[in-house]
Amino acid sequence: MAHHTKPSSDVGALKAALEAALEDNRLLRDTVERLQEQVERLQARVVDLEGRLRMNSKNSSKPPSSDGYAKPRPTSRRVRSGREPGKQPGTPGAHLAQVAVPDEIVLHVPAACGRCGADLDDAEVVKADARQVFDLPPIRLMVVEHRAECRRCSCGTITTGCFPTDVSSPVQYGPGVQALGTYLSAYQHVPCERTAQMMSDCFGASIATGTLITHQAECALRLTGFVGTIREQLSQAPVAHFDETGARVNGSTSWVHSASTDRLTMYTAHARRGNEAMNDAGVLPAFTGIAVHDGWPAYRHYGSAHGLCNAHHLRELTGAAEETGQDWAGDMIELLLSAKLSVDAAHAKGHDRLDTLLLGTYQQRYDDIIRAGHLANPAAVSVSGRRGRPARTKTANLLHRLDDRRDDVLRFTTDLTVPFDNNLAERDIRMVKLQQKISGGWRSPEGAERFCTTRSYISTARKQGVNVLSALRQVFEGRPWVPQGASP
Repeated sequence: MAHHTKPSSDVGALKAALEAALEDNRLLRDTVERLQEQVERLQARVVDLEGRLRMNSKNSSKPPSSDGYAKPRPTSRRVRSGREPGKQPGTPGAHLAQVAVPDEIVLHVPAACGRCGADLDDAEVVKADARQVFDLPPIRLMVVEHRAECRRCSCGTITTGCFPTDVSSPVQYGPGVQALGTYLSAYQHVPCERTAQMMSDCFGASIATGTLITHQAECALRLTGFVGTIREQLSQAPVAHFDETGARVNGSTSWVHSASTDRLTMYTAHARRGNEAMNDAGVLPAFTGIAVHDGWPAYRHYGSAHGLCNAHHLRELTGAAEETGQDWAGDMIELLLSAKLSVDAAHAKGHDRLDTLLLGTYQQRYDDIIRAGHLANPAAVSVSGRRGRPARTKTANLLHRLDDRRDDVLRFTTDLTVPFDNNLAERDIRMVKLQQKISGGWRSPEGAERFCTTRSYISTARKQGVNVLSALRQVFEGRPWVPQGASP
């Protein structure tokens, strides 16, 4: 029986077709992989963008001003005290009360009897009902003229008296006017033009805006010694709060840094945000206490230990719970708030530490929650051919930070001198944002630094119960107020 073999040309054609099909398959697989990677990237971007749309001041570090008209539903984590709203029984009220000795008495005498019409000029005064009106007297500038007499001695020499050192011009404004203008600009954030208008309307003082700016510059110049004092006291503080915020200076983004205790405040302006600015401010390089901050890595170079702001963590955990629905985030919120209540109770009883057993319970519960968080957020697997560490989700980043920095997160439970949050610094730095919101940015770095110096003085004086306007007047009288003693 004869065997027929297929021509070699047919075999070659089949082989070429097979190779072409394999190549098409490889190209298709490569295309599918590329499209799959693109879909994964787009899905991640959609999740990120949706997360950004859901972000507000309640579940992130965004400021309340960014919420716009679509403000989130008000929420509060404060525990109800059980007391009724308003004034509590036994507490002193605040109201306008009559004084025993008024500055002026105006008599209103009845001219005639209300029944028979008889004249009452010589009638007996039975009683007098009193009503008092509290009002401002007419306000105007008081002009004090200084005269330096020239006297001739019997020897024939003429000697002239000396003017006070702060009276250097034929006509000038005194420390009261200088203090008030600076008070309105640096403390009440009134723009210079409006400050000048107010001074004119209220006191008849036609002050040019350039004069107001000169007064502010002179105030800052006279506070050099004050700044050195609070810098030293802040450096020696056992616990201090630090924060920074962006600011527009000469049309560019700069930074205002703050260092604070409950009795001291120091602001500095700098073109940089990180260590260069912190070193130039002069507080942190010599600081050996516990630095409380929001986690900005540059602060890690200073201090003996750190306390992280748990107000930030609560907002981020709220966002994580809303975005992912993971139970561990809500559990961590509950744990942190429970620990805060225990610390507050210990403070109220005069204790300087938490009960050892209670502290251990909180630490163990913290570890359990972190483990649950890792189970809900497994480590991302590296994709073959893709360089670098796999990207983490925002929730995973928060989890790893809480894990890596657990000692700093719980610092308020192990050292009761450390607060739960960094709200003190945030309240201080908020004044800088308020200044920019009302008056805008600064035209020069020198102007920004002058504001920071004056505002440091004002904030510190206010924290220590010193009248701000009186303190500013002391500056222009050549005797600035300076806080005494070391910072607590």
